[in-house]
Amino acid sequence: MAYYDNIPEVETTLVGAELRIGIVMSRFNIEVVEGLLGACTAELTRQGVKGPNMLLATVPGALEIPLALQKMALSDQFDALIALGAVIRGDTYHFEIVANESARGLITVQLDTGIPIANGILTTDNGDQALARMTQKGIEAARAAIEMANLLAKFDEIT
Repeated sequence: MAYYDNIPEVETTLVGAELRIGIVMSRFNIEVVEGLLGACTAELTRQGVKGPNMLLATVPGALEIPLALQKMALSDQFDALIALGAVIRGDTYHFEIVANESARGLITVQLDTGIPIANGILTTDNGDQALARMTQKGIEAARAAIEMANLLAKFDEIT
């Protein structure tokens, strides 16, 4: 018997049938990001999220994603949000700034608003790595958004 067997557990699901999901997608590195979007929306659909319950907004780059997410989160129209983008290392320090600040922005919006945000922003050393990872990352972002939305709904039921 594990030490936690007598502790109630809040269980969640990947059922997305009633969920409203907002997606903010960067247009920078568009080939990779469209791959992320395709995998993400296919997984959302596979888990029961209906097309009319998804909304996509595009922004120029990863640094603009948090502001769009914040506006969506404050609208009270979404159960979860998804950030999609690709930050590919170049020859300058700019990669670190964009990767770190976009991630910080997602966390800030999530904690300030209470709306879960799935981070589907790839940060890779090169384009080949991004292309190789885009499908899995898109799927993971969709699942994280659904699971977190359902978990927070469960908390609302028990509190």
